[in-house]
Amino acid sequence: MTAPVGVTTFQVKSHDSPDEVRTPDKTRVEVVQFERFTIGRFRFAPGWRWSECVKPVVKTDQCQLSHVGYAVSGSIKVRMKDGTEKIISAGESYTIPPGHDAWVEGDQAFVGIEVMSADVYAKP
Repeated sequence: MTAPVGVTTFQVKSHDSPDEVRTPDKTRVEVVQFERFTIGRFRFAPGWRWSECVKPVVKTDQCQLSHVGYAVSGSIKVRMKDGTEKIISAGESYTIPPGHDAWVEGDQAFVGIEVMSADVYAKP
């Protein structure tokens, strides 16, 4: 059995002063980078929809990234290409495979912490 990937440097970083920020329409992605990992805080404003706000940046028909994260506040609905839908709400952890659209549910912004796709999310 192979040992899990570890870290060798003790670091603390704040998403309030991130290493990188991406701001497509109604989207704010705050990225902090560590030696082997990237963590993102994703903020989607009310009215945000991947197919309207991020699709013009990445130019794919659906989001083609895998996501692993934790919903801090608000909620989003995710629709997979096969039509399966789920709502992700504050306090829930999630995994989302490639091939989906998503949108904010309600009038509260969605904030999620992403531990898998932050290094490339909302980049051309």
